[in-house]
Amino acid sequence: MNLANRFTVLRIILSFVIIVILLFPFYAVNVTFPTYLIDGKLLIDSKYIIAGIIFIVASLTDFLDGYIARKYNMVTDFGKFMDAIADKILVNSVLIILASSNQINPIIAVVIIMRDTIVNTIRMVAASKGKVVAAIKSGKLKTACMMVGLTLTLFYNLPFELWNVKVSDFLLITATVLSLISAVQYYTMNRKLIFEEEIVRIL
Repeated sequence: MNLANRFTVLRIILSFVIIVILLFPFYAVNVTFPTYLIDGKLLIDSKYIIAGIIFIVASLTDFLDGYIARKYNMVTDFGKFMDAIADKILVNSVLIILASSNQINPIIAVVIIMRDTIVNTIRMVAASKGKVVAAIKSGKLKTACMMVGLTLTLFYNLPFELWNVKVSDFLLITATVLSLISAVQYYTMNRKLIFEEEIVRIL
């Protein structure tokens, strides 16, 4: 296993660490996380801050594994396969957990996960026909908004929350809108590829 793939596996491990921190009933084993009152009005649970820090580290490994793989010619089929899985485990688990705890609107999680499923399906169909579906600008911007938005949500939107500026909500709503736009773009750009067998049969 090369260095790039190790970063990918590390992201999966960190994802499960985040899931455990956010979901495990620590009270059952008499473990508690400190809480802090910020500015006399915002009560924060330190376990979300810890999860947020780990989320940042995990997100950085997503950049590092791709950069190292390309720079040092370490691209492998295992890396391509596991990178996609690692991304979904990290992002989708955090989306679902935050939605279930009412920290983000469930619609955000549903739309983003549904969009990723559609786009990944298009990519799988293309790959089966020997074609590669490249990332598009709206998809990259969606990912950037989502990752920063999720990080801020885990950090209770600090420091912006102190000024009552909902930056985390704005970024996640923007990511949701971009998810829909990019999904339509991916479909429009690749529909001929998707349905080419049917078109050939008709002709």
